[in-house]
Amino acid sequence: MSPTRARQVAAGMAVAWCWAGGLAVQGIGAQGGRLADVTSLDCNFTLMSTGTWTEGAPEAEIDASELSFRFEAVDTQEATAEVIGPFGPSHIITRLTGDYLHFLQMFSAGPLYSTTIFDRETVDGKLMAVHTRHEYTDVSLIGFTSRPEQYYGDCATGR
Repeated sequence: MSPTRARQVAAGMAVAWCWAGGLAVQGIGAQGGRLADVTSLDCNFTLMSTGTWTEGAPEAEIDASELSFRFEAVDTQEATAEVIGPFGPSHIITRLTGDYLHFLQMFSAGPLYSTTIFDRETVDGKLMAVHTRHEYTDVSLIGFTSRPEQYYGDCATGR
């Protein structure tokens, strides 16, 4: 076999392997698990990191957090949910993929918030969760997101 043909065969096998792996992951989500039937989640995040750039160099700072919010009307089949936070309810996108339940909230002003719930327990049956805020403003205001933030905590499920 020529070197060119060998590369083509190897590339074809790699594509087939990735495609089959994707089907396996989809199969996990289709089988269900705890996250497939979730209709609500109460989430609490007790640790956060904040990123910024100083003279062009990225930096991060870790601190305690008291962020809490609730997801309601979670429908993984329709890919919809509602988040209830300090500024009232907001309709968002949700997606169940394998052992992960993702929530995506995009604001018309530009920021993007995402939350992922992992099908892994912390304590008292709660599930590990991470919440990320992609936002940057030139001026920092106390109590408002003005730099990229990532929160770590857990969520209690409701059905």
